[in-house]
Amino acid sequence: MAERENRGRRRDRDRDDEAPEFADRLVAINRVSKTVKGGKRFGFAALVVVGDQKGRVGYGKGKAKEVPEAIRKATEQAKRQMIRVPLREGRTLHHDMQGRHGAGRVVMRTAPQGTGIIAGGPMRAVFEMLGVQDVVAKSIGSQNPYNMIRATIDGLMKECSPRMVAQRRGKRVADILHRKSEGDAETEAAPAADAATANEAEAAPEAAAGA
Repeated sequence: MAERENRGRRRDRDRDDEAPEFADRLVAINRVSKTVKGGKRFGFAALVVVGDQKGRVGYGKGKAKEVPEAIRKATEQAKRQMIRVPLREGRTLHHDMQGRHGAGRVVMRTAPQGTGIIAGGPMRAVFEMLGVQDVVAKSIGSQNPYNMIRATIDGLMKECSPRMVAQRRGKRVADILHRKSEGDAETEAAPAADAATANEAEAAPEAAAGA
């Protein structure tokens, strides 16, 4: 029996050592009450965002009579329901996206290097815990922190990296990126061609008049 207990402790210790370090951020804490026969029982509800700042993030909520216990419950729930989000160059999103949950609606856009996190309140906490360095985000719906975080997570779950698209379509990443660069070049070349055609059309009457 003693050997089994020692093995179990050693296994738990090894698991703790192997577990990745997570950062957490307390987003909101509210005082709540429950009406019972003898009156009201007061407690606290906490909303916490947890992430490894390397592409994983999750949120959780917890209720308890004391604030530390509510935060502990919320943190444990957040660690259990973490999602992985692919990041471009490890600093920003791959593409623009929108997220919705109930009355909450958010818009998230990629940003060049050096932009920073342009987002407010609960959304900033999600991006910081996720490890995003450059992003532009705006909440255009409910200002409730619970709905804002759920809408942000909903949008992040829709993100697709070039590797994910290539895997889904049975192609190579280089083919998809090459096609995208060709499409961008054609889009840029079209206005230049239109401008050249317009210049030629304007020059033709002048040449005829001179002749």
